[in-house]
Amino acid sequence: MARHLTAIACDLLTGKYVFPDRAVAAADEIRRRALAGEYDGLDEAALGHRLTEHLFGLCADKHLRVRLREAVPTGRTGEGDPTVAWREYQRLTGYRIARAERLDGNVGYLDLRGVPDPALGGRAIAAAMELVSHTDALIIDLRRNRGGAPEGVAFWCSYFFPDADTHLNDVFAAATGQTRQYWTLAYLPGARYLDRPVYVLTSDHTFSAGEELAYNLQAQRRATLIGRTTRGGAHPTEAFPITDTLEITIPTARSINPVTGTNWEGTGVTPDMDVPAEQAFAVAYETALQHVLTTSRTAFVLDEAREALTGITRQEARTTDIPRISRL
Repeated sequence: MARHLTAIACDLLTGKYVFPDRAVAAADEIRRRALAGEYDGLDEAALGHRLTEHLFGLCADKHLRVRLREAVPTGRTGEGDPTVAWREYQRLTGYRIARAERLDGNVGYLDLRGVPDPALGGRAIAAAMELVSHTDALIIDLRRNRGGAPEGVAFWCSYFFPDADTHLNDVFAAATGQTRQYWTLAYLPGARYLDRPVYVLTSDHTFSAGEELAYNLQAQRRATLIGRTTRGGAHPTEAFPITDTLEITIPTARSINPVTGTNWEGTGVTPDMDVPAEQAFAVAYETALQHVLTTSRTAFVLDEAREALTGITRQEARTTDIPRISRL
């Protein structure tokens, strides 16, 4: 059985992977291992784990995985339909916006755990941006962001540029040989966030579309990235069933940033300020507050910023490995 499943996985790999030469070489090696009996006796979970390890060793692609298919929640309209279940998951998790708030000192904070397609989550994104639209600086927390839709990345990015003239990313599709360009949008539901600093928090868990959001803003010099280098998965991916309970996820396209001419596959997105991920918020908030204190003319905002900065200073006194930032 394991040899049969491995053969199906190899056929899908060679037929779908965005890098055909790499796919053929990897499939040949996997088939050789299968014929040698290396996968004999493994159940689907163990086979998926082993194949994923071997495929990563051969292709160094973190989107290329063999895994058990996720169970579809039951008991609701659309039971058994993964598309309906995914939409319900998005809805019940606030379209992956975990927090949207104004912090003391008039600093906005967004905690984004995923990047929804704006066809589903556009109203939630617009609502979150409206909440922070009058702040003097913005922190976008992507430390637990596991990815999503490139259309969602373009939607989020559009809020930080003045018009439709910013070329964000290209995606080349292997199946068609065509390249799709992603630009900022001419129209947005709500005000854009312009002429104010944006700080993006990253970690080694930040992945895929979350990485693209950070990478695009950094490449366009629209945000300062603070935290750790991201996980390193740049290629848009599709899942293909091997059985009813096992699937292979295969990158079917590749991203090409128009500024850098490349992407973050395998390397991750490197932050501008490399600090432990758990300290990234404190560093970003302190930096944002310093900006507020030099630019704001509103008395109560300045009072809030001074008090908040004092609180961070006291915390730093108890944590000696937080990087020091020059005081005003």
